[in-house]
Amino acid sequence: MNGNTIFAVSSGRPPAGIAVIRLSGPHARDAATALAGRLPAPRHAGLRGLRDGAGALLDRALVILFPGPATATGEDVVEFHCHGGRAVTQAVERALAAQPGCRLAEPGEFTRRALLNDRIDLAEAEGLADLLEAETEAQRVAALAAAEGRISRQVADWLAQVAALSARIEAELDHADEDDVAADDRHVAAIRDEAITLGRAIATVAAAPPVERLHDGIRVVIGGPPNAGKSTLLNLLAEREAAIVSPIAGTTRDKIEASVRRHGIAYNMVDTAGLTDTDDVVEAIGVERATAAIDAADVLVWLANEPPPRDDGLWVHARGDVAGREAMPAGRVAMVRQDRPETVEALWWLIEDRAKALLPRADALPLRERHRSWCKAAATALVTMPVDPLLVGEHLREARRSLAAVIGVDATEIMLDALFSRFCLGK
Repeated sequence: MNGNTIFAVSSGRPPAGIAVIRLSGPHARDAATALAGRLPAPRHAGLRGLRDGAGALLDRALVILFPGPATATGEDVVEFHCHGGRAVTQAVERALAAQPGCRLAEPGEFTRRALLNDRIDLAEAEGLADLLEAETEAQRVAALAAAEGRISRQVADWLAQVAALSARIEAELDHADEDDVAADDRHVAAIRDEAITLGRAIATVAAAPPVERLHDGIRVVIGGPPNAGKSTLLNLLAEREAAIVSPIAGTTRDKIEASVRRHGIAYNMVDTAGLTDTDDVVEAIGVERATAAIDAADVLVWLANEPPPRDDGLWVHARGDVAGREAMPAGRVAMVRQDRPETVEALWWLIEDRAKALLPRADALPLRERHRSWCKAAATALVTMPVDPLLVGEHLREARRSLAAVIGVDATEIMLDALFSRFCLGK
C-alpha cells in the first residue's frame, strides 16, 4: 500500500451542480473523519457537515466510505459529494491538504494505484485513458472494450494456451532426462503444430489496423492543379468556410486543414496548393508540401484532367455546376456540383468506404500499436518454431514474455509515466 493518501476532484471541474472529491490511501478514513466526524457505514451515503481544523463549516456533503481492498484503487477510498462551486471545492481541498499524510493527487495517480494494486492491468488502464479522450462513437466503443478487459481476457487465453504447451514440452524434456532417452518426436511435433496454429491465429488478430487510427483520424488530401476547385470542395465536405475561395489561381499557397466528424469517424481534411511548375520560391514550397501531403494521404481526392498519381486515388470531376463542365468525363468516380448537395454526399460515401478499410472493425480486438507489436513478436516466436525440443521451450518462453508485456506484467516506469500523464487529477 502507498504511504501517502491522495485526493482530487474526480468529477468535472467546478463550477458544477456536484463536485465529487475522492480520497484514497491509508489515511483516508482518518482524514475524512477529521472533516466529517463519524463516517457512515461502508458503502452507504450519509449527510455530514464538513469542517476545517478551526471548526468552521465548509459545506454539507454526502460522504461514502469504500473499505479496501475491494475498491477502484485497492485502498480505502472516501468520497465527498459536495456542492460544485469553486470556493467550496477549494476550501475542502485545503482542509484535506492540512491532514497528516494527505496530498493532492498527480494526474492519473488513482488509476496508477489501481494498476499497482492489481485492480486493473495495463491494457485496461490504456483503454480507460482512451475512453477519457474519446470524441467519436467508434473511439468510445473501442476504448470501453479495452477498459472492460476484452484485450486482457484474450491475451490471458493465449497465455494459458502457451503455458499449457510449455508444460508439455518441459514434461517431455524431464522424461528424457530421467530415462536417458530422447524426447518423443511425435509428441514434440504435436506441440510444434499446435504452437504454429496458435501463432498464426495471433498474427491474424495483430494484423488488423491499430486502435490509434480511430484517434488520429483518416487523412483526406485534396490535390490537383491550381484553380481546380480544391478549396471549394474542402468547404463543401467540411460544411464550413475552412479555406479561402477565389477565381484567382494559386490562392491556396500552403496546406489548409479542417477536422470533420462523420458517422463516428474522425477525418482530417487537407486542402493543398496547386501542383504547378513555378519559379516563385514561396509557391514552390507550397507545391513541395502538397506533394508530400499527397504521398502521405490515407485517401487522395484528385481534381485534375490527368489520372491521379496513386492507383488508389479518387478521381473526381469538380465544379460540375460551371458552364461547359456539366458532363462527367470518363474515368472519374464522382462529379461534384455546389448546387446539388447529393453529389457531395455521394463523394463522402466513397471516402467513407476507403476510410472503413483503414480502421479496425467494431468487432475487432481493440489493440493499440504497442499491443500489436508484442502480439506480432509472440506470433513470430510461435510460427518459427524449431525442431529441437530445447529450442521449442525457449520459443514458448519468448511468446509468454511478449504476451505478458501486453497486459503490463513487465511494464517499465517510463511506460507508466507516459501513460498516466494523459489522465486528469481525479483519475
